[in-house]
Amino acid sequence: MSTDRRDLLYFIMLAGPLCIPHRQCVISSGAPLHIRGALIRLLKEPMRADARKNYSHLLAVARDVITEHGADASLRDIARKADVGLGTLYRHFPTREALLEALLRASLDELTQKAGELETSSSPDEALVSWFREAVAFTHSYRGIVDLMAAAIADPDSALHASCTTVRSAGARLLLRAQAEGVARADIDGTDLFALIGALGWVGDQPSFAPRADHLVDIIAGAILTSRSGSAVREE
Repeated sequence: MSTDRRDLLYFIMLAGPLCIPHRQCVISSGAPLHIRGALIRLLKEPMRADARKNYSHLLAVARDVITEHGADASLRDIARKADVGLGTLYRHFPTREALLEALLRASLDELTQKAGELETSSSPDEALVSWFREAVAFTHSYRGIVDLMAAAIADPDSALHASCTTVRSAGARLLLRAQAEGVARADIDGTDLFALIGALGWVGDQPSFAPRADHLVDIIAGAILTSRSGSAVREE
């Protein structure tokens, strides 16, 4: 084994797992230059075909398991059902957050893209409420993700932080547009909107409240807008 790789492995043993999906990595500025260089060279290496296959397979299995059991599903169960060792799973996804970030990234990106589309194709009130509904529906995709999103939005080191802040910013733009037109109340901001999405997501996770979830979305949408007229509040 080369000196670079020995140093790299030693550094990882000291610092803990560093790699996250798509071979992104946080490299400490305090790490010795030759170790940082080894990390950078390793991260630039393309993922082998078998590694890409394992990555895609693990994501597919994880999606099924987490859909059934929620965000706190056992990583060991995911590895077992994927017929790979736990070490293989951790090589691709060193933390639960890293795995969830990989699963949720596409949906979060779609929410951000949807906000941009609505901004140019719909009236300010309709765009805001339509996006708000989609964001709440997204929180119901996996039970328990609201807790993770709430923690991630406040933690810059979280694997989910960047995706959550991007979604929050997308919603804030729609809200500001509606406020500028006088169709949304002026005393809330993007952070409030994100919190409301999380709160309604939590409601949908509760068996006793879930049957009323859509009705509660209507109530909150009506409270956000300055008028309940038109088709913006309720989708028939």
